[in-house]
Amino acid sequence: MAGTSETAIASGRLGKAGGFTVRLAHLFGLFSQAFETEVALRRVFLWLPVAAGAGVVAYMGADREPSLWMLGPLAATLAGLAFLARGWRVGFMLLCGFCAFFAGVPAGLGLEAMMALDRGRNALARRIDAIVGGDAGAIAAAMVTGKRDLLSASAKDVIREAGIFHITTISGVQMTLVAAIFFVGFRRLLASIPTLALRYPIKKWSAVLAMAGAIFYDIATGWRVGTERALFMTLIMLGAVLLDRQALTMRNLAFAALIVLLIEPEAIMGASFQLSFAAVAALVAVYEARMAAAAAERPDGLAPRARAVEGERLRLFWRACRRQLSRGPGGLLFATFCATAATASFMAYNFHELSPYVLIGNPLTLTVIEIFAVPGALIGTLLYPLGLDAWVWRYVGLGIDGVMWAAAEVGKLPGATLHLSAFAPWSIIFLTLALLSAVLWRTALFRMMAAPLAALGLCGALAGPSFDMAIAPGGEAAAYRGGDGKLAILAARPSLFAAEQWLRADADGRPGAAAIKKEACDKFGCVGQLADGRSVSLVFDARAFAEDCGRADIIVTPLRVPTGCAARLVIDRDALKETGALTLSFPPSGVEKRAARSTGEDRPWSRPPKRQWGPAAPIPAPQPADEALAAGLSAPNAVPDLSLEASPAADDADDASPLE
Repeated sequence: MAGTSETAIASGRLGKAGGFTVRLAHLFGLFSQAFETEVALRRVFLWLPVAAGAGVVAYMGADREPSLWMLGPLAATLAGLAFLARGWRVGFMLLCGFCAFFAGVPAGLGLEAMMALDRGRNALARRIDAIVGGDAGAIAAAMVTGKRDLLSASAKDVIREAGIFHITTISGVQMTLVAAIFFVGFRRLLASIPTLALRYPIKKWSAVLAMAGAIFYDIATGWRVGTERALFMTLIMLGAVLLDRQALTMRNLAFAALIVLLIEPEAIMGASFQLSFAAVAALVAVYEARMAAAAAERPDGLAPRARAVEGERLRLFWRACRRQLSRGPGGLLFATFCATAATASFMAYNFHELSPYVLIGNPLTLTVIEIFAVPGALIGTLLYPLGLDAWVWRYVGLGIDGVMWAAAEVGKLPGATLHLSAFAPWSIIFLTLALLSAVLWRTALFRMMAAPLAALGLCGALAGPSFDMAIAPGGEAAAYRGGDGKLAILAARPSLFAAEQWLRADADGRPGAAAIKKEACDKFGCVGQLADGRSVSLVFDARAFAEDCGRADIIVTPLRVPTGCAARLVIDRDALKETGALTLSFPPSGVEKRAARSTGEDRPWSRPPKRQWGPAAPIPAPQPADEALAAGLSAPNAVPDLSLEASPAADDADDASPLE
């Protein structure tokens, strides 16, 4: 009996183990089937530009310059192995991915021609602004020429809160519309000539002419990254017309990304590249899904159609309504939602804010671009040399006035702008992988991988670094958290841009000017007090060290602090040369520093600081005249003269010294 019982127990364990093995084998079978589907649809190729982009990011993020002599042979070796392993799909694609990664690591027109073209853009922008006038004129000039220098701060705030700041840029929508206008216009013009229409491929001729028009438009508007992507995508689509292939596919977008990475690899680190490709990838994914759904619903022409029974007519009616909505306003809103969701993580990471009402703002923007901006830009530019363009710019300004009114009303709604604090640097990697998994894969199993990746990215977004002080890379400005929990800016000549970046990283929506403490500064420096009571001193003049080194807890200065300074924490010129911009936190355990430069960093765009010779001079003993100095009085004769190394003139001389 005991043997029988032991046999039963062993059989039960074997059954449990066998059940787990069966489930694992079933899961592996599903995964293999999904992978075969992705390979059959040739979706794995789309990850090669992702691998190349990862190589560029790894190159940009390295502390030291990698050896290009090793990367080239390594990429060539992997390419050879990929050719030999082309019979095994998984190994082949992995080796191709490594080749693309290491290929992404290493990284026209003449200068006079570009300068002349830029002068022409400036003249056209000034004319448009003078004719239309006001903020509408500045926006019209930006939409036509790409010049945003004429925009006022109030206009920027209005369009930013409405989520339509991209109205001031030359976007991919404009590039696509310009190419479409050229293509349709040339094709109809050639079709009006019967001999050409009947005997020659005028569709392909029109595609070539549209390519030339799109290239000229891109060069004339400044050759920005967003228009580069749109130009390459447009050229590839028109090239597909020449080759009698399908134009709007994810593969064409992948080719456009590869071309941008080859021409300008550093663009992948910028917000323009990220937002542009994310939005278009989402729109192409929506288009592909609609085409697949339409193909699945398309009835077989050979099969007899059954007559709708009672109750089926209502269902067919609602299906037709949904189909019409998906192609009309409903389709536009859904596409806008998908593009907004795809770019939300990059907007939050780069700009620390989101606009919930973008579904209202984007259709308005598209309306102005399609009806007013693009036709007006083409017609007005053609009439500009003749001086007959004034009425065109007034027409464009009329549409912009309507959008600005709507944007102002949207900006008044509650929660029009959500301010977000800085993300953890690694969070954007997982959010990007989640987006790519959702738009590049076609099977549900592979798309489900986006969920855990997005969860990790959101955890990183919530675990972003906080700071109590921020210091500019040159030490000329600093921000500190006061007793009210908000940041205050200390600077002699404050930079509003830097102040706004600090505030946005802290999820503070105030304008930069509102956080500047002008009353806390004089010609010698600025003073402030942290929330825990410690004092901060920003020193501009070397004569202030005699007092501030004995009274302040933290000293920040663009000068060199003399030896013997009694402040608990000193951040001077030499320290900032090593670290770059700094943020400081003051937990109970001490001081935490986060630097823009890594220790020992040596890259072509971030060279290490030059070696300094000799120590700084010691600080002199305090003199009675220091009381007058603290009161803001000028007493140069009563203050002892410090060494040359502590004076601004000597600092400049040190920089020019051949010993360095």
